[in-house]
Amino acid sequence: MSSTLSSPVLPAQAAGNPIVHGTKGQFIVAAPERVNYYEDYARVLAKIDSLYGYFTGNRRGSKGIPGELTYLNPLFGLFINGTRRTLPGYTAEWLRAAIHPLFDRWVSIDVKPGMHVLSSFGYANRCFKKARANGGKTFLEAGNSHPENFWNTVKEEHRRWKVRRPPYPPNWNRQGREMVKHADYVLAPSKYVAQSFLDRGFTQEQIIHSPFAINLDLFRPKNEEIPPSTPIRVVCTGSVSLRKGMPYLMEAVRIVRKTRDAVLVLTDSVESSMKDIIPKYSDVPIEWAPPKPHAELAEHLRGCHVFALLSLEEGFARTAAEALACGLPAVLTFNTGSADCIKPGVNGEIVPIRDPQAAAEAILKCHERLLEKGRPEIGDLHEYLSLEQFEARFLNALRRIGLLEH
Repeated sequence: MSSTLSSPVLPAQAAGNPIVHGTKGQFIVAAPERVNYYEDYARVLAKIDSLYGYFTGNRRGSKGIPGELTYLNPLFGLFINGTRRTLPGYTAEWLRAAIHPLFDRWVSIDVKPGMHVLSSFGYANRCFKKARANGGKTFLEAGNSHPENFWNTVKEEHRRWKVRRPPYPPNWNRQGREMVKHADYVLAPSKYVAQSFLDRGFTQEQIIHSPFAINLDLFRPKNEEIPPSTPIRVVCTGSVSLRKGMPYLMEAVRIVRKTRDAVLVLTDSVESSMKDIIPKYSDVPIEWAPPKPHAELAEHLRGCHVFALLSLEEGFARTAAEALACGLPAVLTFNTGSADCIKPGVNGEIVPIRDPQAAAEAILKCHERLLEKGRPEIGDLHEYLSLEQFEARFLNALRRIGLLEH
């Protein structure tokens, strides 16, 4: 992997770059439904008087974004939430992608000459083209890897397990690939995402290192005895899917059980692609837990030994950061994105994708260190993923590319 990827930066003021209000041009931030990191970008831009408007399908505005800069069209949000609640996941995703062009058209009316646009895969194709044609810059919020990489990686996994359904709706993939062609800059939350764009012709100068801001206040270790060493409790929170490498995690726990008693702790949120695969691992004891609010989730994590996520494709796995913040060693693939937070041999291990043997060995290593040394220190994880660092990185990037005065 490239060794030139951006590293974390100091907060702007501490680095000797005082915040100056106003960029060269105003920004539109556009997302058809509420997602924290779009709101975070909008808040930062509003703070420096550079936000023209935050366009969303919400019914209400967002804290920290002035009402006069918030453009709401709740029909989009109602449609998205309605399909999500009443239809199977894949069908809901297909219909969601089908309304992206309508959302895009609605936002594009306000794209004026010299304006910059910040949005994500397939949400704002028309806006991106219009901005570039009129002297503005486009910022692709890459919550996942390059859509070609995403599609090919997960499609291969579906082929391996004889799942006929595509990784996600083809119409969304087409929209995403087309939008990437018109991106000036990529807001990459991890080295994995950045590398997927570098591998497909983007330059290092176009990559903006921008890990998500994650509030980890509730996720902290406790001064308590480590749970009994037998069985080893291997936990993975979040949905159970092929994209998250669940068959390889189940196989890894099966291998661990050849030498040590172990149980796999999963969240009872199983995607359809896994329904026929889980019975193949009936010999692996699985403890199913319902989705939990953050306070309960933190306690749930602290009751386990090792967190393991063997994803084939992620932008930045929030679940891994939460586990690390609770003092659990983590076994992650580079493709989780959050492997950026791992110091091998200290707070976890990084293993190849589709390699259950390596994952099993890493789980055992982490558990042995846990018994010998106790929970690993969490270091500067809270600071690295803080809103202050998120803001500092983004503003420093705008300075670097000449859109924010020093």
